[in-house]
Amino acid sequence: MAISLQKGQRVDLTKGNPGLSKIMVGLGWDPVQKSGGGGGLFGSLFGGGGGGGANIDCDASVILLGANDKLQNNSDVIYFGNLKSKDGSVTHTGDNLTGDGDGDDEQVFIELNRVPGHIEKLVFVVNIYDCVKRKQHFGMIRNAFIRVVNPTNNQEMIKYNLTDDYSGKTSLVVGEIYRSGNEWKFAAVGTGTNAAGLSDVVRSYS
Repeated sequence: MAISLQKGQRVDLTKGNPGLSKIMVGLGWDPVQKSGGGGGLFGSLFGGGGGGGANIDCDASVILLGANDKLQNNSDVIYFGNLKSKDGSVTHTGDNLTGDGDGDDEQVFIELNRVPGHIEKLVFVVNIYDCVKRKQHFGMIRNAFIRVVNPTNNQEMIKYNLTDDYSGKTSLVVGEIYRSGNEWKFAAVGTGTNAAGLSDVVRSYS
């Protein structure tokens, strides 16, 4: 049974799960249903009558931080343009362009025991691609979530549904996985920012 978290809550990942070394972090979202498209929680922005406007292309990224929450190397940003960390401990499965359909839209696999010792925190961020030009923001997205799964038995361990109103926000810091002594913990963050893109978010950690 997955632990359902509220914004700001923290929970142990490895302490209560001895031997856990690999996790899958799934992130998902749905575009808001356009009028006349037929409702439903998982309605597609482009279903039904095929309204105008550009796709809302959300991108999930992971920023690997060292001491004092600082990014030490640009190669420690894992996103659609850099799908794997140098040491191979973090792997992004690639970009989903629309957010259509149920389940995870993007997934990141992490081998916790391979994360280099100087990396203290993994920050999970979702941005809207080309949001300024397309005049898009997270008020146009529904059902955003982050979840942590044990891939060896496919058991969902943690889920955090983002329920705040993120209208006008162009970037979301969704959650964090961080070291606590010899263990790893997860924090439900859910903070919206006005960063215009991933590079702006990255800059805030440099």
